[in-house]
Parts: sequence; C-alpha cells; structure tokens
Amino acid sequence: MSETYIPVLLLFGVSVLNAVGMMVATHILNPRRSTPQKDMPYESGMIPLGDTRARFSVKFYMVAISFIIFDLEAIFLIPWAVEMRYLGWEGFIAVSIFVAVLVVGLIYEWKKGGLEWD
Repeated sequence: MSETYIPVLLLFGVSVLNAVGMMVATHILNPRRSTPQKDMPYESGMIPLGDTRARFSVKFYMVAISFIIFDLEAIFLIPWAVEMRYLGWEGFIAVSIFVAVLVVGLIYEWKKGGLEWD
C-alpha cells in the first residue's frame, strides 16, 4: 500500500470510530422514558390536528420548485464568479445565456401566477 493513502485511511478510521462512538454514547446516556404523548406518531409529543392526508395547494409546490431552481442558479454562478477572469468572454456569454433562460422561466411563471400566494 502506498504511503499516500495512509492519511486518507486514518481519517476514514477516525470518522468511523467517531460515528460508532456517538451512537453507543446516545444509547448509554439517553434514558428512555415513554409517555403516551411521546409514543404518538408525531414529533415533540404534539397532538395531531385534522387529517394527516391533507392536500397542499399546487402553488405551494410551484414556490418550492422555484426556490430550488434559483438556489441552483446561485450554486452555478458562484464558481463562475470566482473564475470569471480565467474564463473570459466565452464564460461570460455562457453564463449570460444560462441567466437569460432562467429569467425567461421566471417571467413565464410570473405571468401564469405561480408566484402569487392566495
């Protein structure tokens, strides 16, 4: 085995030991005190209100998808901004097309009323 892999294997071993140690420590240190509220299928012992199969509006999902899309835009723009001088005009044109496509999508969604929360 090459000496270059020793630090990686050491880090992997420490990570595995840390994960196992935390799991063992939580089982040893955590006393289990059951109550009727804790045994309910809802977190924090809250009493459920209404039907658990309540439907959400489609607009909720539209806003959620829009949020994800524009988060991805930020994820792609940050590396471009860091390497902007190295990429030159080709990189600028590519990012401009990328942003233009997203702006067209945003305008379409806005015109369709996907951003209105009623």
